[in-house]
Amino acid sequence: MKAVVLEGKDVRVKDIAKPKPAADEALIKVQKAGICNTDLELAKGYMDFQGILGHEFVGTIEYALDPSWVGKRVVGEINISCGQCALCRAGLTKHCAHRDVLGIVNKNGAFAEYLTIPLKNCHAIPDVLSDRMAVFTEPLAAALEILESVKIDPEEKVLILGDGKLGLLTAQVMRQHAENVTCVGKHPHHLDMLEQSGIVTHESGTELERQFSVVVEATGNENGFLEALRLVLPQGVIVLKSTFHGESRIDVSKIVVDEIHLIGSRCGPFAKAIRQLERNRINVEELIDGDFPLEQWGEAFALAQKPGTLKVLLSL
Repeated sequence: MKAVVLEGKDVRVKDIAKPKPAADEALIKVQKAGICNTDLELAKGYMDFQGILGHEFVGTIEYALDPSWVGKRVVGEINISCGQCALCRAGLTKHCAHRDVLGIVNKNGAFAEYLTIPLKNCHAIPDVLSDRMAVFTEPLAAALEILESVKIDPEEKVLILGDGKLGLLTAQVMRQHAENVTCVGKHPHHLDMLEQSGIVTHESGTELERQFSVVVEATGNENGFLEALRLVLPQGVIVLKSTFHGESRIDVSKIVVDEIHLIGSRCGPFAKAIRQLERNRINVEELIDGDFPLEQWGEAFALAQKPGTLKVLLSL
């Protein structure tokens, strides 16, 4: 099969052997995969990953021990847990001490014609959802994960820093729970999408007052946290969503004095994300800026790295 492989710091398409599923795994024919900022950071050395990139996908199961799954269109949770460690036994499987992570840690990913993941990680996709919508399940779940950690009251003022893919998804999710949601970003046409949903928008550089009880940092750069710290109210919550290859400066004293709550937030609930997409609660179609065949992965990656680009897809 063909696959987009990271070797050292080189990314290339290679012909490699089709994977063989383990006893608990499904063999999935990938139909579409989404390029995430994490994929771009991995290519720069983040997490020291080597292998097939990609973790956002939709595909069809061609083999599984349970024949009822064969032929089903699915998406898959990316954390592959051991099921035996103390964290797994406590229900914290995505934090498993021995976990592999699809396309990120010790597990070949979705930028390939086929992949394997445990059948328990698979979620069936309703027929009403197109592949282009279904491929947003993983990033939308990441946005929904915020609500698993933070209670958002309708009257609270919520700020989203960043108008990239995750920022736009997060802003739409937050608007379902809070009446006063603001998003700050660099791209007027991105912000225009949000204004249709009643979200207040500002371009980066606008001087905002310190008035937000919840700030979600989704800028993807090291300065986002400093801005979040400047704008969050005392005893407020900062939710950190950015992952990047680099270091951040942290003013620990300000966090202590203002009693700021810091929450790291990563992967989220797939079932809830699928329901949101099925009910057409989230606009994802406007977030797609390109859809390329796998053989044109170079063009796809180049577009994905351009400032202002939203979601770029690979089709197989």
